[in-house]
Amino acid sequence: MSNMALDIAVLASTNGTDLQAIIDSIEAGKLDAELTCVISNKAGCGALEKAKKAGVEAIFIDPAEKEREEFDREVAAELEKRGVKLVVLVGYMRFLSPWFVHKYGNRIMNIHPSLLPAFAGGMDTDVHQAVLDRGSKVTGCTIHFVDEGADTGPIIMQKVVKVENGDTAETLKKKVQAAEMEAYPKAIQLFAEGKLKVEGNQVKVL
Repeated sequence: MSNMALDIAVLASTNGTDLQAIIDSIEAGKLDAELTCVISNKAGCGALEKAKKAGVEAIFIDPAEKEREEFDREVAAELEKRGVKLVVLVGYMRFLSPWFVHKYGNRIMNIHPSLLPAFAGGMDTDVHQAVLDRGSKVTGCTIHFVDEGADTGPIIMQKVVKVENGDTAETLKKKVQAAEMEAYPKAIQLFAEGKLKVEGNQVKVL
């Protein structure tokens, strides 16, 4: 781990499976990053519990009676206090305000459980069920920078998962999550090394 480790923060709403992969990669010295905090809009969610267990600051921000931008400004204030350079979304069940997206332009990563642009906009098992209903032979995960659209930002990395006879939405979810846990730390490491160059809606890996 270098003295110039990338300061990152994770925004999460769910169990935080990919968060654990990021924590493990940092602890193993495979990811040159410092996880400064995990912020959630869901009190007591699995991601906050994983953060606490790892000794990472876990922050709940109550979204009740707040406009989207007002909530995002509270999040940004916490990120600024900690000098966060990259915002990582893990099962974050909120659409970001245009203000937040512009503030952190090309510095917000999201992971989606399909090979974008296919099956954009859905979440969790709904996506896997849609893949099955369409009869797709392959699926996978996509890591992308966030723009103002739903899953429309520049694609950083994709990992393919084969759809097999007998797969259900749940079995597909497990296989895609395994791919996510492998890919997400790698994408963050590429950012940490300055190897991601955004040109229009494309990302070039240097």
